[in-house]
Amino acid sequence: MAYTTEFNRNVTEDRNPRTMDLDVLDTVNLVRKVQEEDLEIAGVVQQCVPEIARAVDLIVQALRAGGRLIYFGAGTSGRLGVLDASECPPTFGIDAGKIQAYIAGGKEAMFHAFENAEDNKDAGIADATAAGITDGDVVVGITASGRTPYVIGACDRARECGAKIIAVVNNHDTELARMADVTIAAVVGPEALSGSTRMKAGTAQKMILNLLSTCTMVRLGKVYENLMVDLKPTNYKLRERAVSIISTISGVPRHVAEGALVASHDSAKTAILMVKRKLGRAQAEALLARCEGSLRRALESAPVS
Repeated sequence: MAYTTEFNRNVTEDRNPRTMDLDVLDTVNLVRKVQEEDLEIAGVVQQCVPEIARAVDLIVQALRAGGRLIYFGAGTSGRLGVLDASECPPTFGIDAGKIQAYIAGGKEAMFHAFENAEDNKDAGIADATAAGITDGDVVVGITASGRTPYVIGACDRARECGAKIIAVVNNHDTELARMADVTIAAVVGPEALSGSTRMKAGTAQKMILNLLSTCTMVRLGKVYENLMVDLKPTNYKLRERAVSIISTISGVPRHVAEGALVASHDSAKTAILMVKRKLGRAQAEALLARCEGSLRRALESAPVS
């Protein structure tokens, strides 16, 4: 009985008084009512901007010093962490080892629901131990309830190793928040379908993870204006995007941009410098290194001798 009382304290487990009639609505009104619950999510995440910014600064500091960003989550939260981590290398050209994600139940849990895996605190400890976490890393625990044992175990172990802890939760005053250096609590209220945190809570989590990774990459110089100049052109779409970016920033026709991309060994930033500053590949790479990877600084720096 004590467990039930504690469990029901979570806002994410409350019944939503606005959606008590879901099972009697026609399809249009059903869809409309469920979708209306989503309208408040962006506003709630916006209220978390100061905490998100603090988290971004921690992550930037860690990555600049050679550390890593590591996500831990279970179920939907874990899948969102894997999604965000896996998309960073092609989008921003960052090494895959720098942003990692662990999900309760392992890789199979990405495709099949292992709901009991989230209750295994020891598995979280084991995964965090296997990750080789150090005091130079930042660990993000993602859990709507803020009490998922797998995530608590992982973050507890990470804290013992000296890592900074960021909590991404959807309830107030959670167990995870009490051990975190920064807590991002996007309390979006009861779900349209009671307890189904893959909905509003999950949407808020995805927004937050997108902000953490994207803003971190911007601060690390992997974006110029609003263009992903560090992308890896590993397929047709990304290669076309790289050529478009080079053409747009350098003000040259696409065929010139294509040639520059080849000459740069598939580095859009290097290609842009080669075209804009009339440099060889080695000179462009050296200038980028001198400017810590910032294309803006490289374009605005003193002429290369």
